Amino acid sequence: MVQVRDHHPLHDDGDVCIDQWVTNLLDKVAEGSFSREVLVAACELALEAESSNNHITDQVWASTVSSFRTGQEMAEILTELHLYDQDSLVASILYRAVREGRLDIESVQEQFGESVTTLIEGVRKMAVISTLRADGDGDVFGHVAAQQATKVREMLVSIIDDVRVALIKIAERTCAIRALKTASNEKRLRVAREIFDVYAPLAHRLGIGQLKWELEDLAFRYLETDEYMRIARLLDERRMDRQQYIKELISTLEMELSTADIKGEIAGRAKHIYSIWRKMHRKDIGFSQIHDIRAVRVLVPTIADCYTLLGIVHSHWRNIHNEFDDYIATPKENGYRSLHTAVIGPHRKVLEIQIRTYEMHEDAEFGVCSHWRYKGTDAKSTGNSYEDKISWLRQVLEWHEEIEGDHVKELLSLDNGTDRIYVFTPEGHVVDLAVGSTPLDFAYRVHTSIGHRCRGAKINGKIVPLNTALHTADQVIILTGKQESPSRDWLSSALGYLYTARARAKVQQWFRKQNMEQNIHAGKSILEREFRQLNIKDVDLDALSAKYNKHGADGLYSAIGAGDVRIDQVVNATLAQRDMARKPRRLSYISQAKASRYAESDIYIYGVGNLLTRIAHCCNPVPGDEISGYITNGRGVSVHRKDCGNLLRLQAIEPERVLEVRWGSEPKHVYPVKIMLDSYDRSGLLRDVSTVLDKSGLNILAVTSKSDQTNEGVSVGMEVTVEVPSIEELSTVMTRLRKIPNMTKVQRVDES
Repeated sequence: MVQVRDHHPLHDDGDVCIDQWVTNLLDKVAEGSFSREVLVAACELALEAESSNNHITDQVWASTVSSFRTGQEMAEILTELHLYDQDSLVASILYRAVREGRLDIESVQEQFGESVTTLIEGVRKMAVISTLRADGDGDVFGHVAAQQATKVREMLVSIIDDVRVALIKIAERTCAIRALKTASNEKRLRVAREIFDVYAPLAHRLGIGQLKWELEDLAFRYLETDEYMRIARLLDERRMDRQQYIKELISTLEMELSTADIKGEIAGRAKHIYSIWRKMHRKDIGFSQIHDIRAVRVLVPTIADCYTLLGIVHSHWRNIHNEFDDYIATPKENGYRSLHTAVIGPHRKVLEIQIRTYEMHEDAEFGVCSHWRYKGTDAKSTGNSYEDKISWLRQVLEWHEEIEGDHVKELLSLDNGTDRIYVFTPEGHVVDLAVGSTPLDFAYRVHTSIGHRCRGAKINGKIVPLNTALHTADQVIILTGKQESPSRDWLSSALGYLYTARARAKVQQWFRKQNMEQNIHAGKSILEREFRQLNIKDVDLDALSAKYNKHGADGLYSAIGAGDVRIDQVVNATLAQRDMARKPRRLSYISQAKASRYAESDIYIYGVGNLLTRIAHCCNPVPGDEISGYITNGRGVSVHRKDCGNLLRLQAIEPERVLEVRWGSEPKHVYPVKIMLDSYDRSGLLRDVSTVLDKSGLNILAVTSKSDQTNEGVSVGMEVTVEVPSIEELSTVMTRLRKIPNMTKVQRVDES
């Protein structure tokens, strides 16, 4: 039996009442010119197409929702996004019937015109990426690279010509993932992977926060079911306490708004499950350490009101250091604007407060939908919102010759940073790049050939390594050679030469065009060096090759040499084959950084070892304050604010009893690993080694070294024992150690 959405009006026989449905739809439309008769005609045509094609009835979705009712739901989503456009609604109603072969596109054009037909054809072009493999490792379309590139270009061109195409497709995919409850597991994974990789990033790029969060959460539910359910249970367990806390907080803020004579709206903000999980993994913290589980959003009339309220909030509650973001002064790349601050609120609980204007909230929820209809009108009435929202698509087309073989998901998440930096060419022209970009990224941004011929770089007149991070106002000069010869080291994420997807794609494209024998030789050398460095032996190369759909060891070597398969992927796959995905290789024992918990919170104090700690009552430091510790007589370590008068007095009298301490999250498990280093001796060698380890955030347990006189000079053998959290972190730091000047060998010591 066909399922119908609860709010669809029905006749007595169970069929949808089209007249009433259209009436309900038009009641939601705040503006725009609509013909009731045209919308009714579109519904009747879609219903007739479905009813008269009984031989295709087995094509209804696994959820038993028909193409006709899917079209209705798509139209409802578009009106919820404030896309008040008749052609878009008609195209959404008819799209599934056309795609499933129930309705000829010629019939649509004859009855509804060229505009509706063009929209449907544009959405059909985008449907080509529905063949993305669920595992994310295969070809995008199952076709040759040239066909892939052509289809991607067609898709992007269609979006740029009319952004409504992307909005209709996003609505259709939203219907698809909502309807997966009764689908097979294989289909769930395939659709969820496609939406997670392509359509959620696309919704983010177009600024449609209302759908972006839903798409991410639903996709995450099917891709990581156990994690989704675990976080959902944790949220549910604390729901009542959290709601009561938010209610009290809203009451306090409402009083403050009234006192300041600001008319605003305050509401609790739901934290989405995927964003919680992502933050836990990105910051390597537990659920209880997520600051914005408790969160409120305040809407006010003007920007001045935003900053006034921010001052009020910070005067009431201490803000947490490094947890304030001003996206009004510096908007995100997709145009998002808001103030975010995390504070120690009532009862010493951490909470997040977002402050924005009503206009900013409209943009954050509906993105490009709020602006598309002004395309081509007086710029003074709209600003550059529409162009800003889709300019990234045009940037993709600027380098479309380099996209062959790349996944669509990589294109849609291109340089997906929230901020930009602005650097100068030698002539004084400004070039914008993602934060974190390097001189190599700059070189490829200027011209592909300059990137390929890059041999060095100067920043503000000084020669610097090619993996140096650029900053706004830097002047960059690229030193080039005559021949194009990129280095395969540039593709190593551990070395940090390339940050932007655009530059990486161009380097990969160059290596793909090289002689296959060269790629095989280079790939073999890279893989053997990595295995030797990590002391990995007896690897089943045939099984590894099969995992990446390559023919034998040479196929795998060639893919590595061409940059199509990353070396860290191969290492992880090798460890997984040996049932080591969940634990590092033969790590003999686990240690844990010593820290003391702060009160009943999820914040810890580091630097005190196993000593008892207590918070000094004279200054009562809270997380976010700069702190120091003082070793007392018999009462452990008292923790003071660094500017506390009592601490400054004690420091002058007994400086040896003052400790350097800091706030941090829950201690992590780490594993001691011994690394052997061989190098030609030189001044500053030990300093360079310790600098690499320090920048990697690793603790050094022991260092021994021995010098030997050889015919070539003095060689140094060093053994360094460090604490690492994972085999991936070990591989990264060893790769960086290998790049130290004069280093001849870096290898893990197998102590088994």
